[in-house]
Amino acid sequence: MNMFKPTVAKTPEEYISKIDEPRMAEIQKIFDFIKAVLPNEEPYIQTGMIAFKPYHFKYESGREGDWFVVGLASQKNYISVYICAAVNGEYVAEKRKKELGKVSVGRSCVRFKKIEDLNLDVLKTVILEGVEATPAM
Repeated sequence: MNMFKPTVAKTPEEYISKIDEPRMAEIQKIFDFIKAVLPNEEPYIQTGMIAFKPYHFKYESGREGDWFVVGLASQKNYISVYICAAVNGEYVAEKRKKELGKVSVGRSCVRFKKIEDLNLDVLKTVILEGVEATPAM
């Protein structure tokens, strides 16, 4: 079961262009913010969302796959930013949830309605911690 809304978008720009206003403007702002934080990472579409910094994982069980460190998605009722990384067994987003602003945080997912609800300085720190904690591909 795919928990992400399917998209036919092939590029981040196409993904954003398919979102209705006022959400489109919010997604564009956070997309531009993430691009500024990660200037050397080329954004792409994965699993129906915008993704940054791909990495390959392999579990002790032998299961492996490709994922991303940072993701951005427009959900039905909110915007999600995913920081898929942990340090010493603690998810980096969850560790700073009290500092992130008027948001909901679940492990690696930061959910919010509008960018003003989010503490961007803390989000930048969380993104950089996540990237630093994830092995290069």
